[in-house]
This record gives sequence, C-alpha cells and structure tokens, in this order.
Amino acid sequence: MAGFLSFFGNLFRRKQQGIARYWELRAQLFAMTPAKAGITPDGVWGVVVETGYAAGSATLAALADGTANMYFSIGGGVVGAGRYERPNAAAKKLVRLAADFTDQFKPADVFPLPQQGETRFYLFTPAGKLTASAREAAIAKETHPLFPLFMAAREVITEIQAISETKRK
Repeated sequence: MAGFLSFFGNLFRRKQQGIARYWELRAQLFAMTPAKAGITPDGVWGVVVETGYAAGSATLAALADGTANMYFSIGGGVVGAGRYERPNAAAKKLVRLAADFTDQFKPADVFPLPQQGETRFYLFTPAGKLTASAREAAIAKETHPLFPLFMAAREVITEIQAISETKRK
C-alpha cells in the first residue's frame, strides 16, 4: 500500500511542478525584452497566442528569430521547436504577418489568461505589448478580421506537433 501511495504522490508532485513551470515560463515570456531575446526589432518581434480550454490554457510563443515554444497550464509542452527548420520558418512567418494587424490591437500591461473558448493574442513591439482577443469559434471563421493571424498560429502549432511526433517515434 505504501508503494501505491508513493506512486500517486510522485505523480501529483510532478503535475504540480509542471504547473509551476508553466507559470514560470509564462512570466519569463511576458518579461522578455528584445535585448534579452537577442533580437533587434523593426516592429513586431514576438507573438503570443493563448487559448482557454476547460482543463486550462495553451500558450504558443513565436519570436522574430524563429523561436517557437508551446506550453500548457496543466503542465507540459514543447520548448525549443524553433531549432527545427519548419517550426522556425512558421514562427517567423507568424511574426511578420502580425505586423499587418497592429491597428486591430490595443496596448496591454496586464496579461490575463483567456477564458474558456477564447483566443487571446499578444504582440510584442518596440513600443510595448498589444493585445486582441475573440471567441475561438468566431476567429476560426474566414470572415473574422484576425482569421489570417489565427491560421498562421495554427501553422506554427502544426509544425511543433509534427516535430514532437517525430521525436516520439
């Protein structure tokens, strides 16, 4: 019985550590500056896309240098996918595309997680961070003004998932 309880105690601790790591990574992300990232910005130098689900939130981070990371508020994720060609290219594409949407964003100095069913974008610019959000069901439609940005973020996620699948095999 003690071994059984120890097993579940270890699982619980690992889950708690994963959740704590998520909050640590997210805080580092929003505290990042272009200098810390080693980026000389022309305009938008980073994009964060977060979606709220019943179980928690998913965070996608893409930087102008091709950095591509994805992590989950319930623990786990993929860090360093931008070392691979396809996620790197998709992350750069997302950041370049984001520059066309800044007029649809407003300044942000707080970074709450999205509600369930909501997708929230953050653009990192030399002047500060900008935000816009919409219900995922709405933004996933071609008629939504942020649809192209949403689809570019989905492309980064797809490339990260492909790298993860390849590594698992």
